Amino acid sequence: MMRIGMVLYPTFGGSGVLATELGKALAKKGHEIHFISYRQPARLEAFLENVFFHEVSIPKYPLFDYAPYETALAGKIVEIVRSNKLDLLHVHYAIPHASAALLAKQILAEDNKDIPVLTTLHGTDITLVGREASYEPVVSWSINNSDAVTAVSKSLVEDTLEHFQVKKEVLMIPNFIDFDRFNKKPKEHFKKAIAPNNEKILVHTSNFRKVKRVDDVIRLFHIVQHEIPSKLLLIGDGPERSNIEKTCRELKVCDKVTFLGKQEAIEEILSVCDLFILPSERESFGLSALEAMACEVPVISTNAGGLAEVNIHGKTGYTSEIGNYEEMAQFALDLLQNEEKLESFRHAALEQAKKFNLEDIRLQYIELYKKLIKP
Repeated sequence: MMRIGMVLYPTFGGSGVLATELGKALAKKGHEIHFISYRQPARLEAFLENVFFHEVSIPKYPLFDYAPYETALAGKIVEIVRSNKLDLLHVHYAIPHASAALLAKQILAEDNKDIPVLTTLHGTDITLVGREASYEPVVSWSINNSDAVTAVSKSLVEDTLEHFQVKKEVLMIPNFIDFDRFNKKPKEHFKKAIAPNNEKILVHTSNFRKVKRVDDVIRLFHIVQHEIPSKLLLIGDGPERSNIEKTCRELKVCDKVTFLGKQEAIEEILSVCDLFILPSERESFGLSALEAMACEVPVISTNAGGLAEVNIHGKTGYTSEIGNYEEMAQFALDLLQNEEKLESFRHAALEQAKKFNLEDIRLQYIELYKKLIKP
């Protein structure tokens, strides 16, 4: 039995989802998992044996214009390692988790406690945030001083090596899918409610940031719905919501687009859909696409980042250059207007998703943990 500290962001983003689901899977196998964050993780919705949550509180003093979360996090990590005798820290996202964990590691060394730090890179911590001039030295230092480093796609490994002065080997361990949860479910009554006239259902899910290019989803759908009766479901919320609604009004598709907001049981919605649309400008992996594929939904996406490693062009869906929503619309119509081809792509999507089975990825992490934990 290992005692693992899992440091993460508690949001619906890919890094938080992977960290939470990995921790839960490890706990089911008897390992003790301690989640550390400023809020309870979104996917940690129920009591689980061997799972503990530690909230990082940030004292507010008039001296600080901005509360020093990294310092509070490092202090909390030290406290938890000491009181729970943790064997390893697995930190997700470089800033500020890796640097905070390494500060904690230095403090604990004075207790003659050598706590290994495994850093997992997820995407924007490398491709966007980490390239800021003020952050780059800290990101590079954190990577090079971690005991081991992983990234969730080959594309992200390449980006890391290209943009940072990395001396440490960066291992690729991909994101995963939990097939106990994500699988096609019999929800025909739900489908009938959304598409009473047997319209095709397209779906997109994200945090509605500019990088997700949700406007392109609307423009793609505008083309598709002219050719074939269809509906569009948008799952999630975020800063671009009002602009997306404006685009819907401008293109006069509001009556065919449904904003569902943030959803917990996303697998039930995916189960009634025909195509998943992901026109992102950046995707280190594309976890939302993988979740759709596990529910037998082909994907129309860009070829950004690691997406082409997940969505195989011409087999599980199609990929296009960033911004080419017209081509993506034609790819969508190619599938929606050919039921036999659509079924073939559904099957291929599921088979591809099986390559990212949670159990297989869990074993890869366990082997790495064992190498890092000193007897």
